[in-house]
Amino acid sequence: MDYDLVIIGSGPAGYVAAIRAGQVGLKTAVIEKDDIGGMCVNWGCIPTKSLLESAKLFQRIHDASQFGIDGVEIPRLQFNWKAAKRRADGIVKRISQGVADLLQKHAVDVIRGTAAIVAPTTVKVDKRLIEAAHIIIATGSVPEKVSYPVPEHLVVEIREFMALEDVPAQLVVAGRGPTAMELAQLIKMSGRVVTLVITGPSLLPGLDPRLESFALEQLAKDGVNVIPDATITGHYEDGIRVGDRKIACQKVVNSAFRRAVLPPMKLELATHNGFLQVNEKWQTSQPTIYAVGDVNGHAFTAHVASAQGLAAVNAIKGIPPTVNLAHVPQNVYSMPEIAQVGYTEPQLQDMGTTYKVSEFPLTANAKALMEGYRAGFIRLLSEKQYGEVLGVQIVAPNATDLISEAATLMSMEGTVYDLVKVVHAHPTISEVYMEAGFAALDQALRQ
Repeated sequence: MDYDLVIIGSGPAGYVAAIRAGQVGLKTAVIEKDDIGGMCVNWGCIPTKSLLESAKLFQRIHDASQFGIDGVEIPRLQFNWKAAKRRADGIVKRISQGVADLLQKHAVDVIRGTAAIVAPTTVKVDKRLIEAAHIIIATGSVPEKVSYPVPEHLVVEIREFMALEDVPAQLVVAGRGPTAMELAQLIKMSGRVVTLVITGPSLLPGLDPRLESFALEQLAKDGVNVIPDATITGHYEDGIRVGDRKIACQKVVNSAFRRAVLPPMKLELATHNGFLQVNEKWQTSQPTIYAVGDVNGHAFTAHVASAQGLAAVNAIKGIPPTVNLAHVPQNVYSMPEIAQVGYTEPQLQDMGTTYKVSEFPLTANAKALMEGYRAGFIRLLSEKQYGEVLGVQIVAPNATDLISEAATLMSMEGTVYDLVKVVHAHPTISEVYMEAGFAALDQALRQ
């Protein structure tokens, strides 16, 4: 055997698995046909969130006078997309190089080229055959290409959109999910006109209806034109048609539901809806081949991909996997941010669980008011008899950071009684946890 383990793909699933493999003494190689770091680092998570931070700051500057800052001439403010993109590109380069350095540090070979699986323990890269005791597929996913009845030049994929040096004045985002909302807000906050065509019954599938309602209300406040449960039906001289409506635009950004990117294979692996089927050890139908990250369709976030990559390598070493998807945060990097972990109300109702909802608004939180934020809340879903925390939803600045406290609590089967014992620093936004915990005990402090 040339290697103990060959990993196809160097995104968050692949490179984390490779680092772990190096740590436990497996001779490992990563095969990458594009840039180190995969979609997340190069044209997904990192650059989009970097641009979002620029757009959020741009919006915050408009409120400078409310903080006692004079001299900001609002009419002269402009969002420089090219400069913001240059900043994002710099962050991407630094992160990508950091990943490459970590792979080298852990003695992981990086092989450039397109991998094809030709046997249960054999991978072909160009004309080279590589033997490995185990193979991990970590090739990710991309938005499904949709054949809209419009000229081909109108539609851009997210990767193409992220490569633009400037953005047109009028755009349409077509799709659903966190990325669709984030792109719509990014475009709007940067000073463009945007229409979000939601191509399904909900904008944020899998999130609690309370979060969905907030997201739609926020987009309306932002001035995003939202067309729910619709599809593009045609085009006209200045844009597209959605049903009988005419929407002026120069580009349509495709943010459709994702499909797996499968490497070429000479053997057949079981799939479900186009994604590779895996067992609790993240093995495919061929025991020597594993599939982690988006390619297996269990989740579509970088942190889940990394957790699965770690678990797959641990399984190879005989260590039981420990990824509990029920305790994995789901984040939307909107403004304000949206985050959720655990069960939703509909899920608890379907399970027949008796639960209690405790909600606390940001308008009663001192730190949020200091920072100029009013929109937001925390919702705690707790089991009624013993108080175990079953689900948490947060809308707040840095909600995507705050949610980790809930994930930690739930991973230890924590209760609202445990939560109220934790002393949260004042003034902080994290105090909303304590407030919601006391509310669950009918002992609300500030309501």
